[in-house]
Amino acid sequence: MTESLIHVLRSDEKDNAEPAFVSFAVPHENDMTLLAALLWIQDNLDGTLAVRYSCRGAVCGSCAMVINGDIGLACRAHMRDLPVEVFVEPLPNLPIHKDLVVDMTRFWDSWARVRPYLIRLDEAPEKETLQTPAQRDRIEQFINCMLCACCYSACPLQRRNPEYMGPAALAALARFENDSRDRRGGDSLKEASHDSGIWGCRAVFRCIDACPRSVRPADGIAQLRTRALKDLLGRKKR
Repeated sequence: MTESLIHVLRSDEKDNAEPAFVSFAVPHENDMTLLAALLWIQDNLDGTLAVRYSCRGAVCGSCAMVINGDIGLACRAHMRDLPVEVFVEPLPNLPIHKDLVVDMTRFWDSWARVRPYLIRLDEAPEKETLQTPAQRDRIEQFINCMLCACCYSACPLQRRNPEYMGPAALAALARFENDSRDRRGGDSLKEASHDSGIWGCRAVFRCIDACPRSVRPADGIAQLRTRALKDLLGRKKR
């Protein structure tokens, strides 16, 4: 049995007090995750500690937070791989509800702006719309997004421009722009062709570093820019 000291940055939107670290000594075996350690704190030391989680298996992305300065999932961080002292903070770039729980409204609003669903103009087929393996490969990396908001929180542009749509939303747009089954035309791309959309990215690539599923949102933004430029050049030639 090992003991670690977990320092949690605590705050509450209902309280005007400045956020402050509160320390908890947690005994654990080597296979305990950081999320399990936080839940142990809830059960044994302080039931008021607020943390968001669901699947505990790196599928839902709910437990995203800052762990010793790096953005990641608490359910994937094992105590055996962390130092004896662990500093845990809520995701940046989003308002804090309480402790490690942030308000995701701005993230979801941005994501919804790209209409992240298949748009079809013809009648639905009886069974399915087939795709070739090559067509599926074009969207595979973007399908892996679990909407954890790690990339959104890691993006430095989000701090300077809260209206920036963010990496996750633009990766979702790339996913549907590249989907052979989608019939949205160029409207969605035009709606995102501005300084708070595809032209706002400064290619810092923090979104790639932070993503726990290797979605590489910056790849999608680059694809959207290329397509927008081709559309613009095509219109000028006509």
